[in-house]
Amino acid sequence: MKEKLKEIIESKRDSYYQISQYIGHNPELGHEEFKASKALTDELTKEGFSVSLGTCGLKTAFEAVYDSGKPGPKIGYMAEYDALPELGHACGHNLIGTMAVAAGIALSKVIDETGGAVYVYGTPAEETTGGKVNMSDEGVLSHLDAAMMVHPSAEHMASGSSLAMDAIQFEFFGRASHAANSPHRGVNALDAVIQTFNSINALREHLTSDVRIHGIITDGGQAANIVPDYAKAQFYVRSAKRADLTSILEKVKNCAKGAALATGARLEHSFYEFSYDDMNTNDALSSLYTANALELGVGEEQIKVEKDGGSLDMGNVSQVVPSIHPYVKITDNGADYHTHEFREAALSDQGFEGLLLGAKSMALTGYDLLTKPDLLQQVKDEFNEWKNNN
Repeated sequence: MKEKLKEIIESKRDSYYQISQYIGHNPELGHEEFKASKALTDELTKEGFSVSLGTCGLKTAFEAVYDSGKPGPKIGYMAEYDALPELGHACGHNLIGTMAVAAGIALSKVIDETGGAVYVYGTPAEETTGGKVNMSDEGVLSHLDAAMMVHPSAEHMASGSSLAMDAIQFEFFGRASHAANSPHRGVNALDAVIQTFNSINALREHLTSDVRIHGIITDGGQAANIVPDYAKAQFYVRSAKRADLTSILEKVKNCAKGAALATGARLEHSFYEFSYDDMNTNDALSSLYTANALELGVGEEQIKVEKDGGSLDMGNVSQVVPSIHPYVKITDNGADYHTHEFREAALSDQGFEGLLLGAKSMALTGYDLLTKPDLLQQVKDEFNEWKNNN
């Protein structure tokens, strides 16, 4: 049956190439992915899936399901398809979305025999406001027995960890005045922002090595001869674990509070994007995926196990359902994510072969869960143990 799954994906090679190229050459930012969402849902509908649009009130999100009508596990594949400003699909989401659809369709062709159901979730805006956060928080995914997605990369990597992340912004309100004639009458909001950066830089010495804090000034005044009465800075604050991030964020807030007190400016803070949780890889599920990737020809020495220095909304999914987020190689030139070189790799023939490899690996892993109750139980037991300890 596994040979059949591979043949099903190969038989639709041309369709998947066209879809991934179409999405890749028509990049859309988060929550604007109307072309990508339609291309993916049209393919799923054509293959017999029941498709619901606008999941969690997100215009470009979707839930697609093929249910055998028989008892059995519920397997979920996560599709991403948003692009980056200016760079387009420089994170390879044109491949991720098509990969999830390909895996889901393949599994649907055998699920009438095995029982269970296969779901494909369209999750918009991974790069910004993370559609998976909504779906995780609102219980949309809680019925799944396992969730998977595969990310393109410069290397094959087993599913690992990622950093929890909060996106916080500080707004300072001061008092405008003539910067030369009457500076003493002003309250400089930009000074407060600069003091915040300086305090955060001093704070770094007293944080663990997994912590990342990086920010920009989005508003620092309009003219050099006016004391700025408004300034704003935005930061990403990241840490290996959500539990640690909570206390770190308080320290960052205190940096801004101190700057407001020192300058006399009024401070307001808010979160400008959703918070991402750290990735909790289910090792039992990850081992199944890796075994299937090896069976498909990936050399064991090629599969790296590394921590992801970024943040993923798949981390939020991993808090509510056993999950993995492995990586598949699509380039030999070592290109980094979010670069022009990686965008070109995601549109290349090698990139497409990576798509097929990831789709096959996920489909075979889904089949293992559908047909081997002992392996599924291992996945569930590990997840339940983790939940009980966190």
